[in-house]
Amino acid sequence: MKNGYMMMMANLHEGVSDAEMIREEMRLAELAEEVGYDAIWCAEHHFETYSMAVDNIQILTWLAARTKKIMLGSAALILPWWTQPIRLAEKISMLDAMSNGRYLVGFGRGLSRNEFESFGIPMEETRARFDESARMLIEALDTGFIQGDGPYFPQKRTEIKPKPLQSLKDRLYAVTMSPDSAQIVGDLGARMMCFVQFSMDKHLPNFMLYRNAYQQKHGCAAPPPLLLDFSYCDKDAARAEALVRKHLAANYLSILRHYEFMQDYHKDIKGYEAYGDAAKLLNSLGLEGAVEDYIAHQAWGTPQQILDKLSARRALIGHYEWSSIVSYGGLPFDKVEQSMRLLGREVLPELRQWEAETTVQQAAVA
Repeated sequence: MKNGYMMMMANLHEGVSDAEMIREEMRLAELAEEVGYDAIWCAEHHFETYSMAVDNIQILTWLAARTKKIMLGSAALILPWWTQPIRLAEKISMLDAMSNGRYLVGFGRGLSRNEFESFGIPMEETRARFDESARMLIEALDTGFIQGDGPYFPQKRTEIKPKPLQSLKDRLYAVTMSPDSAQIVGDLGARMMCFVQFSMDKHLPNFMLYRNAYQQKHGCAAPPPLLLDFSYCDKDAARAEALVRKHLAANYLSILRHYEFMQDYHKDIKGYEAYGDAAKLLNSLGLEGAVEDYIAHQAWGTPQQILDKLSARRALIGHYEWSSIVSYGGLPFDKVEQSMRLLGREVLPELRQWEAETTVQQAAVA
C-alpha cells in the first residue's frame, strides 16, 4: 500500500505569520522522505487561510532539490484556473526533468466559489474547461506536442520543451468527489483521488462508477484509488482524541467556510448539482453533528487504531493507496513531527506489508 504525505499549508496557528508557517511546513515535508513516505503531495488553493498552497509545482520543485528518491505529486493542479494549458505542460515537463521522473501529476476541477470569482472564471464552465484542458495535456505529455481547437483553449500545434521525459500513463491522478467526475476520470484513464468526507459506504458508489467507466473505456481493471485523510498518531489514545477534537474540528470548520458547504448553492450550478445532496446531509446533521461525523471518519488515534480503521476500509473497497494530512487546524508543529515519526515507525511499515501481500495475491491469480 503506497503512502503519501499531503501538504495543505493552512495557517490556523495563533501568533504565527504566514511566512513562518510556510517555512515550518516545508521543513516538515522534507522529513517525509526520512520518515518513510513514498510520496509528498501538495494541494492548490488561493486567497484564503484555509490553504496557501498557491503553486504546488513551485513547492514541489523546492522539495525535489531537498530530497533524493521520494515521489512528488500535485493534489491537484486545478485545470480551469490555468488559462494556458501550454504553460502547464511546460512546467510539468520541467519539474519531471529536474526530479528525474519523480513527478506524479494530479488534476482537479475546483469547487470554491471565492476562488473562481477571484480568477474571473464562471463555475458553470469548469467541467468543459477541465475536460478540454485535461485531454490536451495528456496528449501533449505523450506525444511532445500540444494543440487544441476547443472553445476555451485554442492552441496551434507547438512542441513542448524540454521534451517530456515520460507520458502520464500510470502516474496521472484526478480528484473524484462526484458521480460526474467519477465517469470523466475513468474515461481519462487517471487514478481516482478522493478526500475522505463520510463513511466508506457513502463513497463506495463513486468508486464503482469510476471502476466501471475505466473498465469500459480501457478494457482492464482500474488501478486502486488514492484516499486522503486528516490523521494524527499518538501512543496515548486519550491524548490523540483530545488533540484531534480540538484541531481537526477547527480545520473542518475552515473547510465548511471555504467551500460554503452548508450554504447549499452548488445544487444550482451546472456540473456541481451532486454537491447539493452533501449540503442536505450536513444541514440535517447540524453544524456540531457535521463536525462530529467528519472527525469520526478520519484515520487517527494510536498506531493500532489507525491500522484497524484502514483495514476496515480495505475490507469494504479493496486495495487502495493512502495519503495522510498530518498538519492542520493549528496543530503545533512539534506535535505534527511527533505524529509523523510515529506513523513512520509503526504504521507505514505495516501498510507496505499489505501492498506486498496484495502483489503476491495478484501474481497468483495471474
